[in-house]
Amino acid sequence: MPLIINHISKSFQETRALDRVSLTVQDGELFGLIGPDGAGKSTLFRIMASLLVPDEGTCTMQGHDVVKDYREVRKIIGYMPGRFSLYMDLSVEENLAFYARVFGTTVSENYELIREVYEQIAPFRKRLARKLSGGMKQKLALSCALIHRPRILLLDEPTTGVDAVSRVEFWEMLKNIKQQGITIVVSTPYMDEAEKCDRVALFQKGKLLGITDPANPVEEGSPLLFSLGSSRGVYPYLEKIRQTEGCRYAWLFGDRIHVTLRSEEDVERTGSIVQTWEDPTLTWIPIVPSIEDRFMGWMAQDSNGNFKQGEAG
Repeated sequence: MPLIINHISKSFQETRALDRVSLTVQDGELFGLIGPDGAGKSTLFRIMASLLVPDEGTCTMQGHDVVKDYREVRKIIGYMPGRFSLYMDLSVEENLAFYARVFGTTVSENYELIREVYEQIAPFRKRLARKLSGGMKQKLALSCALIHRPRILLLDEPTTGVDAVSRVEFWEMLKNIKQQGITIVVSTPYMDEAEKCDRVALFQKGKLLGITDPANPVEEGSPLLFSLGSSRGVYPYLEKIRQTEGCRYAWLFGDRIHVTLRSEEDVERTGSIVQTWEDPTLTWIPIVPSIEDRFMGWMAQDSNGNFKQGEAG
């Protein structure tokens, strides 16, 4: 396994940033981490990059322990932190040349790997890094992270703060990098980006809630999910649907309410109740859970897997 994380915990004074997190990443996988600010994603990335020592647990990269074998780990990973961390007073080509020398290589030696990214910033190769736009800074940082052809690429929220077009371009580049056989671990606050990953781990308050496959969100034991809509607006129906016996939890999704039922027996009963609400524009249809639905469902559970009343939505 390229990456094995086993019961990692990390605290900063009274704050528990990571709480016994365990996961594995497959060879050649594009693996995503998603969760709100403060969920522990950046702390986990710093541990994977051998920049932080965990309080307990282990993390290995290609069989190398990130604490004991940190020198070997740094040779085989490319790391792009959340904040732009290149040299602001060096030009684009000077930053690339510097990072290439650090890893004992040259830009030309690995040019094919970075070609797609570099060609987009090549017109600005003489420009200082601090004068680049947000999107161009991220592409330069990605080029530097790839300059030594790492086996594992760690990207901590690489598209935060960049425009929508640059976000799309960046993920297209990641798809092509993956085809070069490089394992990629990337964190993102955006659900639409998470759906581009092979698998996604959902984090909340330092805990790993679960891991799901965006291409196959319906798994054995998945909750029964329905969408409730009305041209008159759905907000007045939110508490009504929550108070029905068959509702496990419900929350607003745009102009609709997503409702998870408790069992198959509740499908017909709850549908009949909805029909009594005297709104001819009401629609009640079964839907396939998205990553966001799965995330909200996991957040609505306690540590024992029981559903907490009144916390979803």
